[in-house]
Amino acid sequence: MPSWPMNQWYVAAYSDEIKEEMFARTICGEPLAFYRTSQGQVVALADRCVHRRYPLSLSHLKDDQVVCGYHGFTYDQGGRCVAAPGQKRIPRTARVPAFPVVEQDSLVWVWIGDPERADAELAPRAPWLDAPDYTTVRGMEPLRARYGLLVDNLLDLSHETYLHGGYIGTPEVAETPITTEVDEETNVVYVSRHMDDAECPPFYATSTGIQGRIARWQDIEYHPPCLYLLHSRIAPVGAHPPEEGPDDQAFHVEVVYAITPETENSTHDFWMVARDFALDDQQVSDFLGEQNRTVVLQDVVALDVLEQVVESEKENYQELSINIDTGGLAARRLLKKLVEAGTPEPLPVGQA
Repeated sequence: MPSWPMNQWYVAAYSDEIKEEMFARTICGEPLAFYRTSQGQVVALADRCVHRRYPLSLSHLKDDQVVCGYHGFTYDQGGRCVAAPGQKRIPRTARVPAFPVVEQDSLVWVWIGDPERADAELAPRAPWLDAPDYTTVRGMEPLRARYGLLVDNLLDLSHETYLHGGYIGTPEVAETPITTEVDEETNVVYVSRHMDDAECPPFYATSTGIQGRIARWQDIEYHPPCLYLLHSRIAPVGAHPPEEGPDDQAFHVEVVYAITPETENSTHDFWMVARDFALDDQQVSDFLGEQNRTVVLQDVVALDVLEQVVESEKENYQELSINIDTGGLAARRLLKKLVEAGTPEPLPVGQA
């Protein structure tokens, strides 16, 4: 049984990564070959020819069909073989799995599981990423650690104080208690930390121009298994909260992570930072992109080390959890529920 939920949408790529040529990426242990048709539609096929398993991602396109680079087996957008060398009759079983795809908010989502259960309406949304009143910087870093470690990391931001000091971390992040809520119907975890009087870290001081201390809000939504949203609000100390009137003194930053398992011990760490200020200021974009990538790489180094520790520890090792872990523990519980829900029931003995 895999450690990730099946029958779920996962971010496979940014929209601009997939062009009219073959593109390979492994998602949840599935090697996939992506391409964009001449009409702009994204196609996802299993990355292996049925004939001799040659990777289709190393093949080429002709008239929106994939021509295997080894023996020329040709596949349509649904994975059906439509041409084979030396014969006109194509075996009925000559097809590769095709995976449902949704493209929205500048992200390409792929459905891992039973294609009959894919519902495009259930793919989570992050509308700021391509909204005209926001500007976004983004990247993706390979993580040599299981995806659950990144979920733990992002649900407990107290580590910013210690791991990301000088960038986004200040003492108040670790000192301020959190509130945690779980919506059992929608399977969403909410974690909030509101700091009314906090030091302004360089990440925000340089990008916003705020001097002195700030009111800093961190409101997290985690949509298992893949999408993490951090709604950040930065305002001068004493600025009225949004429920009391226009939030015109505040700066808003939407931090988005797509946490996509590659294998049991590696993860695609997609990160995005969208802002509603200095929209056309390239210097601000460059600064936020560089700063956030540095922060992400600090996490990558720490989690890569932690993966090695977890792999080497004894099976019954007991870890300690405290109040700051309530969001992460809730996320673990929801993921476990989704994993179990997506696992087929075992067949009775003697049936296959």
